[in-house]
Amino acid sequence: MQCRAGCGACCIAPSMTSPIPGMPNGKLSGERCIQLTDDNRCAIFGDPRRPAVCARLQPEPAMCGADRQHALRWLTKLEAATHTA
Repeated sequence: MQCRAGCGACCIAPSMTSPIPGMPNGKLSGERCIQLTDDNRCAIFGDPRRPAVCARLQPEPAMCGADRQHALRWLTKLEAATHTA
């Protein structure tokens, strides 16, 4: 499955503890990644500086659903279910 053009849900909903270029401490859940462009594409896709966790997250029907809002809800629920204090 290919990413939905202009979605960006995986760059917003989950928290990230890995450093991201421009975000050395990672990001909080719900925070927009600094590398997410205005048209919701990854500015460092294919770049070796892109965090490995980003490259490992692959789109799939259950996660992406029929639209961006489904993906945001699904990833936000997953984040809450797996978040450790």
